[in-house]
Amino acid sequence: MAPALTHPTGVNFVDDQHRPVHSDASTYYGGEERFSRGRTYSASFAHGYNPKRPPVFGDEWHQRTRRMSHDEKSSAPRRFLIDVEETIRVVLEQEDTDGDFQISVTDAGPKLMALGTATSNGFKSFDIRGTYMLSNLLQELALARDHGRKRIVLDEARLTENPVDRLSRMIKYSFWNALTRRIDGEGLEIICADPKNRTGRVNPRIYVPHGEPAMAEYYRQVAKEKPHLNLDVQVLPPKPDDPVFVKSLNNKPGILALAMQEVDNGKGQKVLKGIPFVVPGARFNELYNWDSYFISLGLLVDGYVNLAKGMVDHFIFEIKHYGKILNGSRSYYLCRTQPPFLTDMALQIYNQLDRSDMEENRRWLKRAIQAAIKEYHTIWVAEPRMDPKTGLSRYRPDGLGIPPETEATHFTHILEPYAEKHGLSVLEFSERYNEGTIKEPELDEYFLHDRAVRESGHDTTYRFEKRCANLGTIDLQALLYKYEVDIGTAIREVFDDELELEEDFALTPFPPSPESYADPSKWERSRSRLQRSEEWFKRAEWRKGVIDKYCWNESKALYFDYDTVQEKQSLYESVTAFWTLWAGCASEEQCWKLISHSLKKFEVLGGLVSGTEESRGKISLDRPNRQWDYPYAWPPHQIMAWVGLERYGYLEDAQRLAYRFLYMMTTAFVDFNGVVPEKFDAVKLSHLVDAEYGNQGIDFKMVPREGFGWMNAAYQVGLTYLSTGMRRAVSTCTSPEVFFGQSGSAQPAQNYAAASNDPLGLAMDTLKLSSPVMQPTNVGTAPPDLHESEGQQDKSKTAQH
Repeated sequence: MAPALTHPTGVNFVDDQHRPVHSDASTYYGGEERFSRGRTYSASFAHGYNPKRPPVFGDEWHQRTRRMSHDEKSSAPRRFLIDVEETIRVVLEQEDTDGDFQISVTDAGPKLMALGTATSNGFKSFDIRGTYMLSNLLQELALARDHGRKRIVLDEARLTENPVDRLSRMIKYSFWNALTRRIDGEGLEIICADPKNRTGRVNPRIYVPHGEPAMAEYYRQVAKEKPHLNLDVQVLPPKPDDPVFVKSLNNKPGILALAMQEVDNGKGQKVLKGIPFVVPGARFNELYNWDSYFISLGLLVDGYVNLAKGMVDHFIFEIKHYGKILNGSRSYYLCRTQPPFLTDMALQIYNQLDRSDMEENRRWLKRAIQAAIKEYHTIWVAEPRMDPKTGLSRYRPDGLGIPPETEATHFTHILEPYAEKHGLSVLEFSERYNEGTIKEPELDEYFLHDRAVRESGHDTTYRFEKRCANLGTIDLQALLYKYEVDIGTAIREVFDDELELEEDFALTPFPPSPESYADPSKWERSRSRLQRSEEWFKRAEWRKGVIDKYCWNESKALYFDYDTVQEKQSLYESVTAFWTLWAGCASEEQCWKLISHSLKKFEVLGGLVSGTEESRGKISLDRPNRQWDYPYAWPPHQIMAWVGLERYGYLEDAQRLAYRFLYMMTTAFVDFNGVVPEKFDAVKLSHLVDAEYGNQGIDFKMVPREGFGWMNAAYQVGLTYLSTGMRRAVSTCTSPEVFFGQSGSAQPAQNYAAASNDPLGLAMDTLKLSSPVMQPTNVGTAPPDLHESEGQQDKSKTAQH
């Protein structure tokens, strides 16, 4: 039977505001409940009389008749009259058999429920059936509860909504908002929460950079006005990334202050206010570096240009005050950065800024390019990240001791032999090692590479195990080539081929060599001359030669990382080889070889895996899965490949890969209560992964609130690649094998067809094992006038969506 309704005696519950059926929750559930005088039979029902007969289970039969295609249907859209709390109780009691507050294919309930119709004031009922409709019902009830509604009139169309439209709508109008943070008096309580903090201290602490006295005073005033926060305000020294100092903060973690703007408080006074930004979500509740780039692409698709622009403002602030774009805006990240995307991010946003004030737009872009040039010279082509002998840059951050942001047991297996050697517990050994009273050079080397892995963004993978800091990775070379082309193009096209640098720093010599890097005191200073495009295009052309010399493997038709210590290629096959297409540094012939010979190694049912199974090697109890290896698929790899393939004219391949990934996302969304996770097992099409930290973005009750930052972006960007027919096929969860046919897609080397792709079976297997829109122009590449040198423009064959 339908969940009971309780409303005032003798009245009907009505909702005649005619809100758009597929509007966001605040619009759909906003407003007040309204009643009118009721008819007799409706009123009698309100008193408890209910003529409907409940479903009867027993002897393997069910009394409820099956609906037929020729059954009489109402011409008007069906709407249900629902008591929110009672229906939530009944849905969870009947359908949520595993008790996780979600309705998924793994639940063993009947997947059927009767709801009273609004036209009969709840007297007559209609059945809703299946996981998708019931999970949508639970989500809608949770949203109605959020808005204080006790009773609602719910359109059936919200329960049967096209899943592609529903997910895209939720991302645009709900998830981005839920992931938005501000660092100021109003936003501190939310942003200071740090799931990675293992010190036991939960009171917020904020570190303000040296040279920002007004900001420091602002936060001190906040601490006085909100004593319940127990806010601890600390000012950093002039050089905040000194490794010894950063290690001293391990037991005093805190959020790092970011850019603020002056606004009018309505009383004619100027006050500081935090600039909004978007966090990845789940345990990552701060501003991240490369996450923000991909998030910004999604924001631009959805029209949130100013929100994306604000994140670039924060990066400019970080480069000025912290010396680099930080891995994340917490104190324990002060020594680390992440893959560099600032120039493309800034140019993407610049191309979509309001054209009414082009002079202000130019000033904004100038600040971003100036910051990128400083980061380029002082971080990426400066030692220790630069290897002067080869000219390759590496992920090689400073730092001391054990990374404090990891889970408590993350390094136990590494530390145990050393602890036994010294006759100490792991905890005691860790403390003494961090203090420096115990010296272990081999362990120092291990953590040098571990920090490099984290700086690479690919933490962790067997590709980088115990060698990352020595590798000139193909992805980093491609990104720096893009930096050089972007900077040169911006200087030439926007700044009349000359750009003055305002901050003083050393300019690294070009071309690099051990001799030119031997004496930094002889290097030029940034303010000694103007920057011109010719130099940057020469740097890009030179880097392309270095990439071809050290990273391209003609016989294998693939780019590889280069080990600068062993002086040979590291033959781990990584999908980041396709970042060269995104950057534009591959020749037409190299591109053709990548696509015709190597793409099939990475393409599986759900898109592109991070690396090949052969490169990863065998998995065992002593050698567990790493989350950035086969068979896992991540949004950055998908987006970079889509854009790169489109750039070189292989649009059909980009569309096929986008279809695969969005199909995987959509089926998970339909089958698992609207989940949008951090990553997927792309071979089994499952978000229920068993690697390291597990998965993020899956721990929610009743309704997904945030999704996950770059996965949200991948969906919005990916939709711009699909044709209308492809979008319809994804919405019906049509498998890529069916849609493209086995002959119409690149066949991967791995026999993924043999793997089970039934979501229920996969989910049950996992449970057994672990039981204790706006259309953007050229998303990912700005128009050629701002993104490509003359030599690159001929190569670009970007199709218009």
